[in-house]
Amino acid sequence: MTQNWQRVALEGLILETRVGIAGWERHPDRRQRLLVDVEMTRPAWETARSIDDCIDYDRIFAHVTSEWPDRPHTDLLETLVDELLAFCLEDPKVTWCCVRVRKPDVYNGRAVPVVEAARGR
Repeated sequence: MTQNWQRVALEGLILETRVGIAGWERHPDRRQRLLVDVEMTRPAWETARSIDDCIDYDRIFAHVTSEWPDRPHTDLLETLVDELLAFCLEDPKVTWCCVRVRKPDVYNGRAVPVVEAARGR
């Protein structure tokens, strides 16, 4: 039997925050551009009939854009990924979530570090 599910994603969210372990990344005035992708699924036994039946991607956007830019320096992208996974799964409709965070500028366009993790209920 195949389980029905619905995927909701927020892709390409761009913001700047203080992150990284290198000396130049730790300067108090140094922010880095991050690209954030979030993918969430929920059971889709029947068609959503109202916004209350849907996963609220605006909640995720508001959280990341309001909390991350002003947070204290974070050493690891893994910390940001784990915290965002937990935040997404606070919504009881979300049964599985994947978060991907990239630092596109760290190697001047020659490579892009990525940390990605997924978690389900």
